[in-house]
Amino acid sequence: MIVGVIGSGTMGSGIAQVAATAGNMVLLHDADPTALKVSADKLSRILDRLIEKGRMDNEEKSRIQNNINYVSELGDLSNSEIVIEAIVENLEIKQNLFRELESKLNDDTIIATNTSSLSVAAIASALKKPERCLGIHFFNPVPLMKLVELIPAIQTDDDFVKKAQHLLNSWGKTIAVAKDTPGFIVNRVARPFYSESLRIYEEGMAEVHEIDESLKQLGGFRMGPFELMDYIGNDINYAVTESVFSAFYYDPRYKPSFTQKKLVEANYLGRKSGKGYYSYDEQSKKIIDKEGTLDEVRGQMILDRILVMLINEAADAVYLNIASVDDIDSAMTNGVNYPKGLLKWADEKGMAWCVNAMDTLYDEYHEGRYRCSTLLRRMLRENKTFY
Repeated sequence: MIVGVIGSGTMGSGIAQVAATAGNMVLLHDADPTALKVSADKLSRILDRLIEKGRMDNEEKSRIQNNINYVSELGDLSNSEIVIEAIVENLEIKQNLFRELESKLNDDTIIATNTSSLSVAAIASALKKPERCLGIHFFNPVPLMKLVELIPAIQTDDDFVKKAQHLLNSWGKTIAVAKDTPGFIVNRVARPFYSESLRIYEEGMAEVHEIDESLKQLGGFRMGPFELMDYIGNDINYAVTESVFSAFYYDPRYKPSFTQKKLVEANYLGRKSGKGYYSYDEQSKKIIDKEGTLDEVRGQMILDRILVMLINEAADAVYLNIASVDDIDSAMTNGVNYPKGLLKWADEKGMAWCVNAMDTLYDEYHEGRYRCSTLLRRMLRENKTFY
């Protein structure tokens, strides 16, 4: 299959690498020739490191490189059987691109967007044949992260979904099918990991380092929420939160944090700026201002509060038919490396624990963000589990 990729940044280059490694002919497009050269040079360095580690040889490197053609005109993508855009997260820009692109492609070419939070239906509406458009949301770094969220729009024809699934399976990706709603699965369900951690910090209940260590040492998470926000970039994380909050008609569950807003305004973006919730030295190693032994009782309270908010969000995604139980748990373990699926975790903790923990928070705050999912209450009443 000939795969077109638009955008030669980190995400687009990663998609091109995966497709080329799987044996597809790739047309990587960028209007900026310098960006294309940077992408080609970066790929060469990545493959050289894999050779050094014994994961491939020079012949394999040449095969992958020869599978990618770097093109600067949209018309060069005309023979593609699927085109995946990975450009700036702006609805108008994506719509304008798709309007221009469609006339240069065959009628049966799949046109896919890598959007992480925009409406796929809105993007598809720019096309004369919107039934060929769908969302394929990859996770960074694309070659390492197995998860792909596949998002059919309301207009998407099932035949195009099946073709996309077949291609992604051939790339060795784990597919989670999601409804076209704000944040899809991961960016929706994961919001409390950041927002509730920020709320705990803003209340003065715990310091940044203590919250991170509670999640890692007691919960088994690979990175704490503040470490992860610094790694992602506070500007990116805040923008996604704002987007989801707005798209859900300002539901208080997704309300952004003033703390993170101020960091973004100060250009304290995390690792890439040298300072965020933590400071970083020249090698981007984390510098912790306050360390100490973790108080396990307090740490467990922190973990439980964040965990039940995550479980509640995952349960609501099932309740609203955003995705299946299996796809939600797969998305969170394969997309953001959670130690276990949130719905499996809910079964282990018990529905009574989940409902009581949410009700305790609501009784304390009387805020809509702490409302318990109807599904959790129903499952407790009917003595059911997710698995």
